[in-house]
Amino acid sequence: MKIRDRIAEYCSSLGISMVGCAHVKRWESPLFEPWIPKQFYPHSICPEAHTAIVIGLPIHLPSIETAPSIWYREEYKTVNALLDQYTWHLASFLNDLGYPSVSIPRDGYGDIKTLLVQPLAFFSHRHAAVLAGLGTFGRNNMVLTKKWGPRVRFGTVLTGAEMESDPLISSSLCTTCNACIRACPVFALSEDDYPESLTDKAACANRSADLNKHFLSPCGICIKVCPVGEDRMLYDRTNIRMYEDKANYPGYHRGWDHVRSYGGLPEKPGEP
Repeated sequence: MKIRDRIAEYCSSLGISMVGCAHVKRWESPLFEPWIPKQFYPHSICPEAHTAIVIGLPIHLPSIETAPSIWYREEYKTVNALLDQYTWHLASFLNDLGYPSVSIPRDGYGDIKTLLVQPLAFFSHRHAAVLAGLGTFGRNNMVLTKKWGPRVRFGTVLTGAEMESDPLISSSLCTTCNACIRACPVFALSEDDYPESLTDKAACANRSADLNKHFLSPCGICIKVCPVGEDRMLYDRTNIRMYEDKANYPGYHRGWDHVRSYGGLPEKPGEP
């Protein structure tokens, strides 16, 4: 069995349905400008690396619809923990086969306070996911996928195994509806495509830091309103106006308000 097939079989056994591969040389052919500085390339971080293997796990839509909330916070933490475990196991699996491999942690920073000083990690899983053919960037600066839209988290394994890259997604999945831009509570996004328009990282990080004081981070609002993703059909949530339309979706809003009322501290004094 080819190594790529063994990886697919192993990932399937772990319940990982999204996996893609990108040869490290892909980083040397920028898809757009500005591009990632060379020191962030996988083979700059790990010279033995020939291929980046990227896996994706979804955030389930009903939980993120309550964001910011304890429900979304806990699922976010769970998915991050699973990504770190699965990529570690995958790297160990490849090491046992004789291919030098290492996993990269999902969040490459200490805590939210770190992002206020240095809003970058040493490696971009988002760019790796795009280069592995798993999605395209949206105006919310997140990677959009066909199955889950931006409601997916990524993890990466760097390996010495030589593998062909998966095909890139040639057309942007972003509908340019600007729902994410209108919904952002701190106006961190603008009406241009990535990377012409980048997230105001300071505004976004400050929002996260404030939510963290109330045990409600991360924010997640620009992700939950995105119309892209087959998960919207699965949960019958194709009309994104439902998030503002309390009159026609009273049951949903009651449920979301209920979840937000518990498990975290109120964002404002006197809130339930």
